[in-house]
Amino acid sequence: MGLFALLLAGLAAWLIWTGRLQRMSAKDGMALGVALVGAVMAAKGKPLLGAPLLLGATLFFFVEGQKGKASRTRIKAQPPSGADDLAKARALLGVAPDADANAIRAAHRRLIASVHPDRGGTEALAAQLNAARDLLLAQRAEQGRASRP
Repeated sequence: MGLFALLLAGLAAWLIWTGRLQRMSAKDGMALGVALVGAVMAAKGKPLLGAPLLLGATLFFFVEGQKGKASRTRIKAQPPSGADDLAKARALLGVAPDADANAIRAAHRRLIASVHPDRGGTEALAAQLNAARDLLLAQRAEQGRASRP
């Protein structure tokens, strides 16, 4: 059980080191604290008190992980279509109407770096940026096919 307590302490250190602890909610922090208390109690020779705490925290993280997977699969941006949507996509990415594919990709890369969900941004805004990039690149490819004989 002492090894298990060290593993949990290592997990906590990893969460802090990678910055994932900053994105944890208060519930996640409390569950992590309960797990650490349970591991320490089990390591000190009180497994009947520590095991339920560890199992409860494990169950909490499992359920929360399943909820996160479900919400990630549901978020999809509707691909815009039409001249009005092209203007909105250009405005969102901040590119000119005559921008080439490289300029579109560069603008997308610059913006997505600041609003990506891993950096504290929202999934909805990242999805809108991705949809705008895809629409503009598809429009560019269509123009290229139309100009060829």
